Formats: sequence, C-alpha cells, structure tokens
Amino acid sequence: MAEKYRVTYVEDDGKAHTVEVAEGWSLMEGAVKHLIPGIDADCGGACACATCQVYVAPEWQAKLPPKSEMEDTMLDFAPDTKPTSRLSCQLRMSAALDGIVLHLPKSQH
Repeated sequence: MAEKYRVTYVEDDGKAHTVEVAEGWSLMEGAVKHLIPGIDADCGGACACATCQVYVAPEWQAKLPPKSEMEDTMLDFAPDTKPTSRLSCQLRMSAALDGIVLHLPKSQH
C-alpha cells in the first residue's frame, strides 16, 4: 500500500481542508477523492482544461517539477493566474511534498 502524505487545500474564503493523498497520485486526484470544493478537474487530469489550478507558496516551488510546455499553455487560458499558479493534475504526491498548502483561486469556487 502506498504511503500517504498531508495536503491542505485552502478555499478562497480561507476555509482549509487537510487530507491525506497517496504517494504517486496527482494533487488533483487527491482533491477530487476528498470532494474538495474548487477543484473541478473537468478534463479528468489530462492537462486540457485548467479547472484544477492552485497557487503554490514560493517555499514549495523548488520541490515541484518545472512546468511543462503544455501546463504553461493551459495556464494561459485560466482566469486569475499568478506567478505561483500550477495545475494540480500535473503535480504528483511524494514525501517531499508532505504538508504542502495549496490555495484555490476565487474563480474556481
């Protein structure tokens, strides 16, 4: 059985949801499994819709893989992007991300 690590998803209004996500799952899959409001994941994780956008705090950025060209392109179409915007379908849970905090854009609630 895969290890599980903590992720906190914070809605635009400040309501936080801390859940456990299995190693290897995308952070989008973890949100969908736990019914986190604001992660619609319309494309099911295919990096084709940007409805799983999250803001990742700068201190976590170095622990993430760089954005792919596809992710960068999809974020061009997303509302309310910031320099810290990522698509949670492109981020895989690992021990290095245990405790990560993701903020959700207002446009996704």
